[in-house]
Amino acid sequence: MTEKAGGCEDPPAEVLAAAAAAFGLLAAPARLRLMWALAQGECDVTHLADRVGGALPAVSQHLAKLKLAGLVRSRREGRRQIYSIGDPDVVALIHAVVGKLTARSYPAPIPAQDSRRTLTKGT
Repeated sequence: MTEKAGGCEDPPAEVLAAAAAAFGLLAAPARLRLMWALAQGECDVTHLADRVGGALPAVSQHLAKLKLAGLVRSRREGRRQIYSIGDPDVVALIHAVVGKLTARSYPAPIPAQDSRRTLTKGT
């Protein structure tokens, strides 16, 4: 790492390249949707395809790319491949970004005043 003004250090170029590659994989809505679904629990490719509304071959290809990057992992259970999250820190990042964007797009409603509230003296 190299020291910069203000005390912030730049990460090595290799780290930035790896981060850019991970962000690039997650930039595809289909892969982001798969990561979101897997964050809820492990699943096989057939159930994932049903859940995200994708074609089985396409979902399988997306999972292969995510697996190659270490973002998901798989294990064999009989004839099925069961997929799960490979990096929980990436899920935390996804939740943070999606949560922030959701809050920005759908602000919380202003609570209605309780009509049962009694008026205080002088009002």
